[in-house]
Amino acid sequence: MSQEHVDAVRSIYAAWERGDFGSAEWADPEIEFVIIGGPDPGSWKGVGGMAEGWHRFLEAWDDFRVEPEEYVKLDSTRVLVLIRRTGRGKSSQMEVSQMQPEAADLFHFRHGKVVKLFHYWERRAAFAYLGAS
Repeated sequence: MSQEHVDAVRSIYAAWERGDFGSAEWADPEIEFVIIGGPDPGSWKGVGGMAEGWHRFLEAWDDFRVEPEEYVKLDSTRVLVLIRRTGRGKSSQMEVSQMQPEAADLFHFRHGKVVKLFHYWERRAAFAYLGAS
């Protein structure tokens, strides 16, 4: 895997850690964005679809944040990021830490852009997908 992919993912998370989910210059125009598991799973296509999916997901939370814990180099096109989420459900007032704070994001790159982004509500689902424990 090129260091460029890791650096790109680190810069994406730098914005997300600040709660800035509005930038998408890193994404391929036809990106596939999938939320796997959790209270609101779904699949969206394209930058506009990804924005819609993120907006739908984020509007359910107050002060939602993600913090990367580990970047895992899988191969020349994929980066797995083990993350910890914080935030509080707007209607339930339940903290993410009371539900499932440990999650994972899987980034697939092609020609320097992210073509697939899979957000796994539970890490074990990401590990199962990858055939790891």
